[in-house]
Parts: sequence; structure tokens; C-alpha cells
Amino acid sequence: MIAVLGRFGLVFTAAVAAVGMAQSPALTAPVEKAARTYITRGALEAAVRFLSSDLLEGRGPGTRADQLARLYLQTRLESMGYSAAFAGGSWQQPFDIVGIKSQFPKSWSFQVRGQRVDLAWRDDYIAASGLQSDKVALTDAELVFVGYGIQAPEYQWDDFKGVDVAGTILVMMNNDPDWDPNLFAGKRRLYYGRWDYKYASAARHRAAGAIIIHTTPSAGYPWQVVQSSWGGEQFELPAGSEARLRLKAWATEQAVRRLLQAGGQDLDKLLAAARSRDFKPLPLGIRTSVAFTNTLSHVQTANVGGLLPGSDPSLGAQVVVLSAHHDHFGIGEPDAGGDRIYHGAVDNASGCAQVLAIARTLAALPQRPRRSILALFVAGEERGLLGSSYYAQHPSFPAGRIAADINIDGGNIFGRTRDATLISMGKSSLDEIAARVAKSQGRVLKPDQFPDRGYYYRSDQFSFAKIGVPALFFADGTDFIGRPALWGRQQIEEWELRKYHQPADKLDDSWNFDGMIQDAQLDMLSAWLIAQADAMPTWKPGDEFEAARKQALGALAGK
Repeated sequence: MIAVLGRFGLVFTAAVAAVGMAQSPALTAPVEKAARTYITRGALEAAVRFLSSDLLEGRGPGTRADQLARLYLQTRLESMGYSAAFAGGSWQQPFDIVGIKSQFPKSWSFQVRGQRVDLAWRDDYIAASGLQSDKVALTDAELVFVGYGIQAPEYQWDDFKGVDVAGTILVMMNNDPDWDPNLFAGKRRLYYGRWDYKYASAARHRAAGAIIIHTTPSAGYPWQVVQSSWGGEQFELPAGSEARLRLKAWATEQAVRRLLQAGGQDLDKLLAAARSRDFKPLPLGIRTSVAFTNTLSHVQTANVGGLLPGSDPSLGAQVVVLSAHHDHFGIGEPDAGGDRIYHGAVDNASGCAQVLAIARTLAALPQRPRRSILALFVAGEERGLLGSSYYAQHPSFPAGRIAADINIDGGNIFGRTRDATLISMGKSSLDEIAARVAKSQGRVLKPDQFPDRGYYYRSDQFSFAKIGVPALFFADGTDFIGRPALWGRQQIEEWELRKYHQPADKLDDSWNFDGMIQDAQLDMLSAWLIAQADAMPTWKPGDEFEAARKQALGALAGK
């Protein structure tokens, strides 16, 4: 540790040692009473009803509805006694985003052994521009199969083997190697298995484009989610000097299989070959040219933040962040009933509602928490964690003073559970706090119950983790009181199939708020314990984000 951190190593060593020596705070009757008093169905439902209403038009980034949602969240915090969180007394942290509305061909043609194979837009492929340019073209680019498209030295895994793939279109499997618990993390998806890693990996190798093969098991969601998430206008932070693809595409397994068969290739044999460390990129003998136009827009959105200063003269300089994203997909393709508004009631009006209720509870306590509390509503999560990424690059507190992030992305609408799911379980000392609070509720704490879906890397706590901030990230339990054993999983999977990123994600009479109340109280009590503790949370030794925490603490020690 000292060798890694140099003269700052002793500081971090002392902090880690303090965790073991510090007296953990106990939940008190006034705190538990406040959780019951202020976290209610009325408090949650009212916020969800407004934010997911037709009036808010799906809260698309940079729209008037986006502005209305932000003003609502700001004024709610102000009414609770929070103060503006950002420089110059601002409640909002504005940032620029670039909208890219692409016009792709209805049929994408490939040349294979003298014949043409066409993939149909939306049915077979979905794509987005990798460049913030009016026109983009790829000319006579060859397709190269690169397995998982992963380079992971810690697992002795390299799908590229030094092969020059510049200018090609890479065809990649989704997910990461998952058949061996000692290789990567077995069934638990890592960042290597996420689409954003794969596109970035292709760009680093100077590829012209990349096609990810979609299957529902490997993605963790059905093809319709790709269609709704990627089929409309895309938003990004303004481009910098980073490597970029020209084309980022998805294709169905059936479409890829048909394309490969025309070239004399068997997809199953390719997939089998890619399950070996010895795999090398394979040129497919398939070539394509494609051109498309982009309509660019330059708009602004913002994060919204309110601060509750801590009561402790020393620990008040540190902060516990309560985060939820306020955006959704706005107005897009209609569903079967003609509804074009992507209401985002569960995802994530419910998360905003829970943060508001928790923020109100903490502000109403007889004595404020020792650490400061930042209620942070971030923008553009659905477009690639844009708001939380921007906040992480321009934090209102130095990263080394952010004790933890408690992120809420969704809510339980099916009822009370005997269990609580901690997506972030196994990564930090926050596990102990989560387990204590769950036990106080009479619940059993369980790790991610859908580990193959990579939820940890799919929401805003990931942006905080990258700057070294540990996070609590809960999800629905599955053991519902009064229901058969498999009922919970069935409800969650059915909702994901029918409503996730669809206009159907809206508030209706079927919602049971009891479980959402239970989980919001879990988050609130956890936040209070983190804010009261003598020492800040720490990553588990060897965690992938531990080095970033050391760097953040070292930066503070150097001042």
C-alpha cells in the first residue's frame, strides 16, 4: 500500500485501520420513526404521478419537459430546507449534450461470395452514429469476428492477439466468458461484458465499426429494448480527443447467422472457438459499404442538486450522495396502442420519488446527520450515464470527500418482500451497513439475483465508482410475502419484457407501493448510518475500484 501511494500511503492505511476500530452507530427510535413518518405511499405516488404524466412527455434530454422535471425537483428540495448544491448558489449543474438523429438505410447490404445479403432496419439491425458529423460513410469494410472483443490481462485473456483490425467492422459476442466461476466472474457479468466497453474496445483498435450480436440471454433484455433505446435520437457529451467508431450497431442472432451462412461460416462453430484463450480474430470474407446522414442538435440539460450541511464540524466536509436519474426517452416510436410517450414511471420517476422522500426524512430529523447529504438528480442516464459522468468529472465535493453514493434506479411495485437485493454486494464495507438495516426490517440480504445482467455497470453508481466512491445499489427482492416461490422473478421478468423502456412503463392501479416504501426506508436508514459513522466506507481489498479511491484520498492528502 505504501509502495503504491508513496507518501500518501500512511494516510490511507490509517483510514482503513480506523474502520475496524470505529464504533458503528446504532439506529435510534427517532430515526426509525422519521422513516415511517415521511416515507409513505402518498409521498412516493405523488412524485411518480407528476414526473411520469403525459405533461412531462417522457422527460427527454434538452426538452421543455426536461426543464419542467428539473424545476420540480429543485423546488421540492428547496421547500425541504436544502440549499443549492453547485457553484454560485445554483441548484442546477448545466452541461452541453449533442443530439444525433441518424438516417440509416432501410436495408443494409453486404457482399458475400459474389452475392448480396440484406439486413432490414429495426427487424435485423439497429445502429447509431459513432461520429458527431453530418455525414458518415464506411467504404468496402471487411467484417472480422473478434469473439468477445475483450482484452483482460488479469484473466490472461486477449481476443485481439495483436492483429491489426484498423478500418474493419468487428463482429462481437455480447457478455463475457461465463462458463467457469474461476474465469472472469462466472455468471456474474463484469464491465467487460457491457456494450459500452465493447464499442470502446473496438475504437481503441481503430476499427471503423462494430456489430454486437444480440440474444436475450447475453444482453439481459429482449430485442425490443435495443429498438427503443437505440432506434431514435441519441445523445452524447461533446466529442473530445478519444478514439471513436464511425458506426455502432446491433444485429439479431438470426440476422448474423444468415449473413455468416452465406459466407460459408457457422456461427455456432465461431462461438465455440471464441471460448478459448487461444482464439484469434477471424476475417469473415464479408464486405460492406454503408453511408448515412446525421441531423445534429446542440442542447443543454442539467443535474439538479440540493445540499443538507452536516452537523459535525469535521465530518460535515464529507458528503453522502443520494442519486437518481431524472431523464427518460421522451417521445418516440408508438406502441401497439399508439402511445408515443415513454413515461418512465418505474424507470425512473420512482427513483426520484424515493430520493425526495429520503431527503425530506433526513432534513426532518431532530438533529442533522453528521456528514452532509447531497440529493442529486442526474440527467441523461438512459443515454450512457451522461449526467453522472459529467458530475464525476466536475464534482461539487472532491472525490476523496464523497463517503458513498446511494443510487436508486427503479422501485418495487409488486409488494413487500422477505429479502433485499444488494446489486453492489461484495464490493465494499457498505455491505455490513446494508445487512444491519435489512436485518432490522426482518429481511435477508441477498446479492444480485440476476448476476448475468451486469446491473452494477448499468446505472449511475458506476460513474461514482470510477472516481473511487463506494456505492449502495439495491434492487427488488424476489421473495414476496404471500406469494409462491417463483412469483417474484416471474413478475420482474414479465415487466422487463413488456414495459422496460416502453411507453407501457407508466403508473396504474396495479402498483403496490408497500415494497417501494420498504426499500426506500432501507436506503434512508443506510444513508443515516453512513453519515453518522466515524470512518468512511472502503472498498474490499483488491476490488477493481480500490485504486481510484486511493488516488482520490491521496489527492486530498497532498493539499
